[in-house]
Amino acid sequence: MRIGVVTVLFQDLPLEKMLDRVVSLEVSAVELGVGGYPGSHHCPVEELLGSEAKRQEYLEIIHSRGLIISALSAHHEPLSPDPELARASDEVFRKAVLLAELLGVPVVNAFVGCPAGKAGDTSPNWITCPWPPYFLEMLDYQWNEVAIPYWTEAGKYAEDHGIRIGFEMHPGQLAYNVDTLLRLREAVGPVIGCNFDPSHLFWNGVDPVAAIRELGEAIVHVHGKD
Repeated sequence: MRIGVVTVLFQDLPLEKMLDRVVSLEVSAVELGVGGYPGSHHCPVEELLGSEAKRQEYLEIIHSRGLIISALSAHHEPLSPDPELARASDEVFRKAVLLAELLGVPVVNAFVGCPAGKAGDTSPNWITCPWPPYFLEMLDYQWNEVAIPYWTEAGKYAEDHGIRIGFEMHPGQLAYNVDTLLRLREAVGPVIGCNFDPSHLFWNGVDPVAAIRELGEAIVHVHGKD
């Protein structure tokens, strides 16, 4: 097991100073933001995608300090009813997958996203209960017409590049607890995993140990934060 740091915490520092700070904390891994909500302050995504020499130089800066990259962070909103935001989020995700493959990073962490309640709505709709019955109709639309089709295709893209996807079970996302995360994994396949962050489960009154036991091998990365 490696203990690491999400480098988004140190956006006030340039790359090498950030890495030196991380080393001083006696951890051995970093998770790098590559766009979306985490930003890409410490990772020049386009430059690294376009140059093997730049990738080798970048990895040397990290590995020479005894660090590895445990995951790339690409949390954004690929299921958004705003088509421009959804397109931008999909682009961030796919570039993250490509870069992870090129850098030898096994996991891209992300959000599942949250769709609208029906076609034509303009805002995401986070539904957490099955009654009154119109909620079930909305959930059917969100899962079967938006989320499963999108992540089946995006999951195959990640799988084709040898990358696993770690979703945070976060309030406001379609997959926000153990049941919904495992539902998506069952529909899409084992390329879908969990970036286990107990803080979000505390908000929902979930016992994190019970969640770990239920998720089992679906856990592909862990956030011990917040």
